[in-house]
Amino acid sequence: MSVLEVRNLTKKFGKVTTLDGVNFEVRSGEVFGFIGPNGAGKSTTIRILLGILKATDGEVKLFGKDAWDEAVEIHKRVAYVPGDVNLWPNLTGGEVIDLFVKLRGTNNKSRREELIKKFDLDPTKKCRTYSKGNRQKVALIAAFSSDADLYILDEPTSGLDPLMEQVFQECVKEVKNKGKSVLLSSHILSEVEKLCDRVGIIRQGKIIETGSLNELRHLTRTHILVETKKPISSLSKLQGIHDIKETNQGLTFQVDTEELDSAIRHISQFGIVKLESAPPTLEDLFMRHYESKNNAEGKSINESK
Repeated sequence: MSVLEVRNLTKKFGKVTTLDGVNFEVRSGEVFGFIGPNGAGKSTTIRILLGILKATDGEVKLFGKDAWDEAVEIHKRVAYVPGDVNLWPNLTGGEVIDLFVKLRGTNNKSRREELIKKFDLDPTKKCRTYSKGNRQKVALIAAFSSDADLYILDEPTSGLDPLMEQVFQECVKEVKNKGKSVLLSSHILSEVEKLCDRVGIIRQGKIIETGSLNELRHLTRTHILVETKKPISSLSKLQGIHDIKETNQGLTFQVDTEELDSAIRHISQFGIVKLESAPPTLEDLFMRHYESKNNAEGKSINESK
């Protein structure tokens, strides 16, 4: 069952097309990673989901309701954290958290106190004294204190230190375990990889790939370090081999995962003494989409196979 459905979403500002036929969905009980560089269209998409901007064309539904026409009803079930939080300067952090929680009609004081302690926030200080990281903490505590069905998080860990990022990740896992859904927009690929069931990659206003991490693994490259008894010959002639380098430890190269078997068969002829492999990461996948200037803009993976 889909909590969020985006179909052929287009947004134009005058003659400039910011979003061009975007399609994706967030299913019930899953964490969906929405990734792409700055300016790719992530925040514009999220503003449309929240009913702040009206789509030029296409369909956006949350809980089966139209994002623009039924925004008030939708907001009762959504918690949102932006990447740059602005707070009332004369209120304390605790007062802001209480205000947000009451607006949602929930009043779970024990959850509030638990999160304040976890995020190591002093709720008695005025918001004008807070650093960027502490302003993010206020928004995160308010969001996770509420009993939302969908959490929309737009670069939520911006300004947080690594320890607080870990606390954030624990909170995401907790709401997922309760059957809630999360849309996580982030450029921190390790964060997305740890938390997300599926990812959608947006580039220049177009979704260029969507799928589970397992479904995307075949598109990435495995890093190999090998030492052999005899020098390896003809490796560069094999299909799917990239970035061959000689080091003090042996030979390193990258291999397209679908060609890994033939590569291992080839190098085994030269007497393997040591073999190390590093599995492909989401970052490998992400970089392959963005590093090549030869690919046509918005070209899909299916077209490039």
